[in-house]
Amino acid sequence: MKSLLLLSILAALAMAALCYESHESLESYELNPFLNRRNANTFMTPQQRWRARAQERIRESTKPAHELNREACEDFKLCERYAMVYGYDAAYNRYFRQRRWEK
Repeated sequence: MKSLLLLSILAALAMAALCYESHESLESYELNPFLNRRNANTFMTPQQRWRARAQERIRESTKPAHELNREACEDFKLCERYAMVYGYDAAYNRYFRQRRWEK
């Protein structure tokens, strides 16, 4: 009985020590952490914005073949369901790849 009482007291002390929540993480010293829409992109210069757009266009135009196949399959519901079971390569081959004997 004494050991059970001692164990419960130790458990209560451990819980109080480990579950203490400091309020430092909840306090914010910033006046307003949110920006309005007009000032949202002011941290980027126009040159950086132009470079980012150009890089995005390059990335879009030079996608690998498997990524293009996957996007085509995601737009077609039956292909997407088939891909969940057998994978995107098998689904693309089944629904979109033109077979040699069909011309």
